[in-house]
Amino acid sequence: MQNIRPQFPILKRKINGKPLVYLDNAATTQKPKVTIDALTKYYTTNNANVHRGIHTLSEEATTQYEHSRKTISQFIGAIPKEIVFTRGTTESINLVARALGDAVVKPRDEILVTQMEHHSNLVPWQQLCRRTGAILKVLPITDEGRWDMEQLGRFLSSKTKIVAVSHCSNVLGSINPITATTRAAHSHGAVVVVDGAQAVAHIPVNVRVLDCDFYAFSSHKMYGPTGVGVLYGKQELLERMEPVQYGGDMVNAVEWFSATWNDSPWKFEAGTQDIGGIIAFGKTVEWIQKIGMDTIESAERTLTLHLLERLNSISGLTLQGPNSTINRIGVASWSLENIHPHDIATILNDRGIAIRSGHHCAMPLMTRLGVSATSRASLAVYNTKKEIDELAHALDHALKIFKPRVTVDVPKRNLWQH
Repeated sequence: MQNIRPQFPILKRKINGKPLVYLDNAATTQKPKVTIDALTKYYTTNNANVHRGIHTLSEEATTQYEHSRKTISQFIGAIPKEIVFTRGTTESINLVARALGDAVVKPRDEILVTQMEHHSNLVPWQQLCRRTGAILKVLPITDEGRWDMEQLGRFLSSKTKIVAVSHCSNVLGSINPITATTRAAHSHGAVVVVDGAQAVAHIPVNVRVLDCDFYAFSSHKMYGPTGVGVLYGKQELLERMEPVQYGGDMVNAVEWFSATWNDSPWKFEAGTQDIGGIIAFGKTVEWIQKIGMDTIESAERTLTLHLLERLNSISGLTLQGPNSTINRIGVASWSLENIHPHDIATILNDRGIAIRSGHHCAMPLMTRLGVSATSRASLAVYNTKKEIDELAHALDHALKIFKPRVTVDVPKRNLWQH
């Protein structure tokens, strides 16, 4: 994918005099010029509010804004009316927890999550249980970082109202069996909410095939701007749900003591959205479609194999999660002997290498893994094998820095002896 890298201006940067090696893509991806140009074009030629004006700028902005909705819906196999714009995956999941959860979940009902969830797909459900008296159930994962479908079947029952799971783990890299999980959950009448933040940039996603009820993801993790998120929801569910924010554009009619709501999805988009970001995100998705998700997935699988091979060759390194590229994206977390992940990140940064260190917003998962934190490298389509080699060399360097000095006791020599 050599023709991809020149499209990302920031990759020309140097950090501490070294070429930037950016391996923190699970946190946020860098942006191609097409995205940056789309943002600039909006603010220099089309800046206006949408849906509310009949002047030229407003009509142009509205057309581009709704075109992004159509582009994104086609990208994941949905229809435009099933796409709600939010600020990110976190807000999307919270919207479902409030708009659906508060309406359907009763005391003693059950909500099922897994041990690998990001805080954004855990804390909203904890709070829903607190508000309603429901019970949170946690599906265990295996030592390899996967969940067992047989065990899932034992956790599901008529009491299960919501199953909230991640499509791909932001710590382990696991690609989870969403279609089978949805089928099992639906057989018990449960609604399935999928955190797709780590999936959409790396593997093809079709919500019709997955048959999930909701799917949430963020623009900034798939080469788009920050502050833009998407909530896919089945049309019949969105129409039944009440909005959770109130104000301009989400209303149909307002009187002194009452109001009626706009149609879905606009009833969930109160106030002025990040219009420029949403338009730029649409252009980003078109850019991804030109490359092809199959092409991206194949290229990243090759990179992931190289990453796993290089990490596994390092003495004292313990890799978390699946140890193969089967049902796995390019996210690798590890522990390295007794070196704290923050120290590793600092040493790597001195060499221009950006990774993530910490609990990755998955503190309960860290407890399950028996660590307080890990180091994490995560790949994108613009990364190269050479960059992965640079990472491995830097980790070897870190080992040398922290290698304990061995002192040898030398017997004192008696100068009077021959």
